Amino acid sequence: MFGKTFNLFDLFGFRIQIDVTWLFLALLVTWSLAVGFFPALYPGLGETLYLSMAIVGMIGLGASLILHEAAHALVARAYGLPIKYITLFIFGGVAQLEREPETARSEFLMAIAGPLMSLALAGLGYLAWTIALAADLPQSLAGVLYYLFLINLLLGGFNMIPAFPLDGGRALRALLWGWRGDLLWATKIAATSGSIFAFILIGFGILRAVSGDLVGGVWMFLIGLFVRAAAQGSYSEMITHRLLDEVPVTRFLHEPAVSVPADLSIEDFVQDYVYVTHADFYPVVEGRRLVGSLAARQLRRVPKGRWRNLSVADVMTPLSRDTVVGPSADVAQALTAMRRTGRDHVMVAEGAELRGVVALSELQRYLSFKLEIEQSG
Repeated sequence: MFGKTFNLFDLFGFRIQIDVTWLFLALLVTWSLAVGFFPALYPGLGETLYLSMAIVGMIGLGASLILHEAAHALVARAYGLPIKYITLFIFGGVAQLEREPETARSEFLMAIAGPLMSLALAGLGYLAWTIALAADLPQSLAGVLYYLFLINLLLGGFNMIPAFPLDGGRALRALLWGWRGDLLWATKIAATSGSIFAFILIGFGILRAVSGDLVGGVWMFLIGLFVRAAAQGSYSEMITHRLLDEVPVTRFLHEPAVSVPADLSIEDFVQDYVYVTHADFYPVVEGRRLVGSLAARQLRRVPKGRWRNLSVADVMTPLSRDTVVGPSADVAQALTAMRRTGRDHVMVAEGAELRGVVALSELQRYLSFKLEIEQSG
């Protein structure tokens, strides 16, 4: 989902990070507040003050999104669902679940936690705004508080629309799941509602654009495209997990895997491994202990003149729990690990000892065959 991300800080034990696409949203929000929203609300304050209000409002929006996602994450953690990151990106924020909720109750409570947080923040914003008006505080302060009240009210209300992947769509899926006990059917209904809502957004976006509101129309159009893609992807992913759950990852192991000594020079690595095996991905070991991995394409960042002086350990990707699974893992867990890292391989290790490597291409081939057989049956 994401491109380049930057870590900001930790909150409640969750790492808060920002995707580069958030910068576009931040600039758009700041510009619209500075030239449109605040001048219309409080005319005559001056461009510099409008810009200052817009920057504070944009920071408040970021904080509101983080708290919205933190509410999801706290409920998820209470139900034993691991969440490592909360990411701000162009369409808002997301708490990245490592696996789906196991019960309809946990799904429902996790889904509504975010909108409830936004509505609570809206209530606090409204209270602060009315106090600022009663105390005759500066209009710039009152304007920012009004914006934070309004934006959190919109965040809470918009996210409760019953269209997947919005929070309301997840709540709808949870209710349907609890009623019928069929998560796949519930996901299909919620995803269909998300697709319908997406087409409505796209249609209104086109109408707004041709009516003169080009920025607002394009923005609504893009949100509609995102919602549609996410809704369709959620159902496809659910089918994939259903077909691959409990299929052992060891069935697809390349073993013995071609591993590379960590102290080998880059020059020898290229000559003795890359040019001989023509593979792109290599586990890195110290003795029998797995310590990392190295993709041949990573060498593009290493000047050729330094190949003799650098070792594999100097340029490898260190071992992390995102790049390795245990031999008891199923294929769905392996795919999740690949999706988190953006790689097309995952290593399988028992303790610190490498067992083998699983390639995405083989999992896709297996899934294609299984889908063809399931559908023909």
